[in-house]
Amino acid sequence: MSPDKYIKNYINGALVPAVSGEYFDNYNPAIGQVYSHIPDSDEQDVQQALEAAERALPEWKRMEPTKRFRILTRIADIIEQNLEEFAKAESIDSGKPFAMARSVDIPRAHQNIRFFATSLLHFSSESHSMPNQAINYTLRQPIGVVGCISPWNLPLYLFTWKIAPALATGNCVIGKPSEMTPMTAYMLSKACIEAGLPEGVLNIVHGHGAKTGQAMVEHPCIKAISFTGGTETGKKIISTAGPMFKKLSLELGGKNPNIIFADCDFDEMMMTTLRSSFSNNGQICLCGSRIYIERAIYEKFRDELVKRTQFLKVGDPFSAVTDLGALVSKAHMEKVMGYLTLAEVEGGTILCGGTPVKMKGEYADGYFLRPAVIEGLTQDCRTIQEEIFGPVVTITPFDTEEEVLGFANGTDYGLSATVWTKDISRANRMAENLEAGIVWVNCWMVRDLRTPFGGVKSSGVGREGGLEAMKFFTEPKNVCIKYS
Repeated sequence: MSPDKYIKNYINGALVPAVSGEYFDNYNPAIGQVYSHIPDSDEQDVQQALEAAERALPEWKRMEPTKRFRILTRIADIIEQNLEEFAKAESIDSGKPFAMARSVDIPRAHQNIRFFATSLLHFSSESHSMPNQAINYTLRQPIGVVGCISPWNLPLYLFTWKIAPALATGNCVIGKPSEMTPMTAYMLSKACIEAGLPEGVLNIVHGHGAKTGQAMVEHPCIKAISFTGGTETGKKIISTAGPMFKKLSLELGGKNPNIIFADCDFDEMMMTTLRSSFSNNGQICLCGSRIYIERAIYEKFRDELVKRTQFLKVGDPFSAVTDLGALVSKAHMEKVMGYLTLAEVEGGTILCGGTPVKMKGEYADGYFLRPAVIEGLTQDCRTIQEEIFGPVVTITPFDTEEEVLGFANGTDYGLSATVWTKDISRANRMAENLEAGIVWVNCWMVRDLRTPFGGVKSSGVGREGGLEAMKFFTEPKNVCIKYS
């Protein structure tokens, strides 16, 4: 299984070009050059996908759960069997290190499918007895045709995170991967064909968000939208889908605090903080981009973080020694560098990084940036308040729990937070009072797929993961039977 130069849509079980016949360019960010072409789909392609999904729905939703389980598990097996090819494609498409794609992105993609396929076999409903009168039981039924729109930072990882529970619970899906990183979703199409997924059950339509994604959101026959991406796009989806009473799950932006108390395990904290700051070039919604350090260890922490950050290797995504690959696009790199300029205008000091890395040879035009650490900013400045989504962290000292809670909760976002302390009472107090959907204590990105995932405030609406995802993609129906 390998990528192709001309990507195709996956509609009604077949790989087809866009109705328009038009394509647009797909860039390899490590070399800054076009390497493939993406179908320029529109509402016509979405309509074709919708019609295919509606034809497939009656049989798929009534299929025995064990049969759906076997089909989905075959798809997961095919991804795992072709791990090297999927990881290579993910690295080329996104600029991330091949080692990360191979050890994180692609394994998590097939794990997602297996998890929800297995969950289907254990998904149950409730009954409520009214003694000597009646019995109530709950039916959980698929919504119908649903839309899943995924982002560019963890392409197959997050695409499967959405489509797997939707398919497992008996829905038919129209999926739209990001137009910036479409290749592994295209390869997934081939895996679905090989696995024998019935025609029309999953349809993957490529294209621009403003055209293809919007057509999905506004289509009256697509009953639910699961979206991961920027907060501003989420607002647009709500404004369109809200008046249509569509079911919505929106996982949006983050500006996550990493809170470090003086009694932490310093070595473990430093190692993990480097990862939580710069994994995938900081292009993970869960990265801890605002670091708060108790004043007693602030200087020690600052000096050690700067030293370790400067040692990070930026460059060839396929080199075994590379820590950070390329940013996803030229426009995104310019956005990140714009924030670095803004940080200095706002009074911050860039302690290290923040400058482009000039590579040689085939990578000379790639979008490489040295990771940056910034100090000296006030909490109300834009650099602290706005999501940058790049290899940039700010560091700030604090004196008390109350002060750092104010700092941590002082943005519009509330996705995740990390707390480092050996004091279990303090850890529990902080976890209770942090305005975040996920709180990690003395760790980061430790994930149990059974747990709810999502944020509060401008970080989103609803929850993904585990039973939350299974419930989202089903509608509960109460049945009351009165005793005779």
